[in-house]
Amino acid sequence: MHTERNHDRYFSSELLDWYDVNKRDLPWRRSRDPYHIWVSEIMLQQTRVDTVIPYFHRFIERFPTIEALADAPEDDVLKCWEGLGYYSRARNLQSAARQITEQYGGVMPSGKEEVAGLKGVGPYTAGAIRSIAFNIPAAAVDGNVMRVLSRYFLIEDDIMKIKTRTRMEELVLTLVPEGRASDFTQALMELGALICTPKSPKCLVCPVMEHCAGRLEGKEESLPVKTKAKPPRPEHRLAAIVEGTGVHEGKILIRKRPASGLLAGMWELPHIEVTSGASAVSTKGATEQSGLSAVSTKGGTVASDTASVHSKAVAERSEVTTVPSETVMVPSNVAVPSEKAAVIRLTDGLLAEGVPVRPIGHYMDAEHTFSHIQWKMSVYRCVWQEEPESLSGLQAAESAAAYEAGETNDFRWIDAGDMERYAFPNVFIRILTSYFSKMDGAGSR
Repeated sequence: MHTERNHDRYFSSELLDWYDVNKRDLPWRRSRDPYHIWVSEIMLQQTRVDTVIPYFHRFIERFPTIEALADAPEDDVLKCWEGLGYYSRARNLQSAARQITEQYGGVMPSGKEEVAGLKGVGPYTAGAIRSIAFNIPAAAVDGNVMRVLSRYFLIEDDIMKIKTRTRMEELVLTLVPEGRASDFTQALMELGALICTPKSPKCLVCPVMEHCAGRLEGKEESLPVKTKAKPPRPEHRLAAIVEGTGVHEGKILIRKRPASGLLAGMWELPHIEVTSGASAVSTKGATEQSGLSAVSTKGGTVASDTASVHSKAVAERSEVTTVPSETVMVPSNVAVPSEKAAVIRLTDGLLAEGVPVRPIGHYMDAEHTFSHIQWKMSVYRCVWQEEPESLSGLQAAESAAAYEAGETNDFRWIDAGDMERYAFPNVFIRILTSYFSKMDGAGSR
């Protein structure tokens, strides 16, 4: 590890000189408001700056103070966050705002323990808030910073290990020039974002290239050392665009997810998961297959001729047509039933949740990748089997236990205009936008 003191002073002074001239004009840098800096740091987690900027402006306009955020309905916060992803960030942000309001009179604290004790604030975010907003020497070590330090100081330890991060936090504290903690923290981040990038670092224009040990050893592109994360677990899901009739003509059915867990409290199309265990097949042109494919169940794979009599009757009554779509390439451990089997599976699954539907056609395929799972989704247009008098008793569950515990049983009939009122995950925004756009086009001709 290369840490000669004169090189440390060179690193800090050259970095700050470069930052003073080259720093980007970002909205959260226009003040030292701790609230603005806190919101920006939460939004920037695993999200690009260009993506965050318009969200930051809208969020601050809608919730201009910590107290305003604390007092807002959660649905409003989620709607303002819609499309930014990682929605637990928004819920934690509001929970922390309520902590600050109740414990600190609505004023962001600056103490190490107080900031670290806020909901959703980890070591990096705590360091960023304290150093940037309050100019306190505090280590804010994120991916950009670890990459810069690994290369400059030739640190060849795995940055995914806690002990490596701890060493880097200690190193950063030795580098902070007196009185310039705020600028130094941002300069480190800026260098990693603009110059010392993950691939093809711009060494020739780097302000600290002269003494960069990684570059001198020819290892700038092989550093940092990082253990590869496990790939997201694939899941196949069948979703229903349930089209209303009668008083709900022109509307479709949505449901609210449980109050905890993945995408908590957001709205979605009713859907079910297809249990893993069968070979992969494409949904494209699946209606041309003869008979029904095997249907995967928790207990293994059973032949479709053992499906319920009700499901068979529904499948026979349904005039299933396939909307042209791209072939979905799904890993072999994800069960993708044939079109007819999917109809049976979707019908049975939603009926068990109190949603009696009749599929009338495959609409589209969609996918979305979270940090740990990847949804491969086949979407079907469906109609309600009977005129619903009330939806208050329905139980639709990503986790049945969550709904049985009474966390939510909300369903709504909505049209295109209603989408502004509800917060949806990105994958459902894409599906709903496509559907309503096509329906509007069909109605205008």
